Amino acid sequence: MSNPDYNFKLGLIFATTTVFFWGMLPIALKLSAGFIDPVTLTWFRFLVAFLISIVLQKLSGNLAQFKHLLRMDWVKLTAAAAFSMFNYISFVYCLEYLSPGPAQLNFQTAPFFLAFGGMLFFKERISALQMSCFATLALGMMLFFQTSIDLSNDDGNQVWIGVLLVQFSALSWTCYALIQKSLLAKLSPGNVLLYIYGAGIVLMFPFSDLNYFANMSTNQWYIALFCAVNTLVAYGCFAQAMKYWSTAQVGATVALTPIFSFSFTAMIVALGWWPELIVSNPLTIIGVVGILLVVFSVLCVQLLPLMTKRRLHKIST
Repeated sequence: MSNPDYNFKLGLIFATTTVFFWGMLPIALKLSAGFIDPVTLTWFRFLVAFLISIVLQKLSGNLAQFKHLLRMDWVKLTAAAAFSMFNYISFVYCLEYLSPGPAQLNFQTAPFFLAFGGMLFFKERISALQMSCFATLALGMMLFFQTSIDLSNDDGNQVWIGVLLVQFSALSWTCYALIQKSLLAKLSPGNVLLYIYGAGIVLMFPFSDLNYFANMSTNQWYIALFCAVNTLVAYGCFAQAMKYWSTAQVGATVALTPIFSFSFTAMIVALGWWPELIVSNPLTIIGVVGILLVVFSVLCVQLLPLMTKRRLHKIST
């Protein structure tokens, strides 16, 4: 039996890195909307990630794993690639209707989808106490963003379009994550992502407009490259976290992403960067209570399985 403390620490490192980079991503995507379309940007992100990934996989000797795949494994890989592309593109489009904070809030249905998907497809157990933690997690997020979305204003229809796009993105992301986890017994996380990036490059190329790159300024190139590196690091770490933690644990940690996104947004607003594009919502007492509820809920979801594994590990040794 593997050491539960070791697995927990590795999962924590990878999951925290994922949340950190995903927290910054909506801001960069919001900035990119002014100079490149979502499909072309996603194609570029996949291209950079693919080129770096194939070098890393070649050096590690993991490319040979593809030789042992069955036909159904290739079908799963292709489905994972399709859902991943849907997730990337629809989330970028939603930022035309929502600011980064509310977009991340609405995306947080994904951790719940992921946890229940783990129960349904991988027979992972979620205790009643963990389920109650997910309930307090949802309440905390609602309190944290209680002033972020006002559907009664004149832009209500636009907001609903953004919400629907986010939910489509969340469902696509969940499907991708569950398929990826089902393949980890045969492929390393890096190889799963390598195939997804490669398939995305081929499938999105006919719909991409490379003329955007000829007209981009230096700063715009920096933003596009940041989005690409963010893809490589965040999804690579997410795949590794799924290897060491259950889907419920990973999903609960991912739920911290809006708080990171809100914090980064507030920092940028305080520094006076891109004031015409990036705005921040004021943090109220209710919002602070929401933050505390979210953090408490995530800690409970993480620590309960660890304590159980420690007990089982001591019994077995």
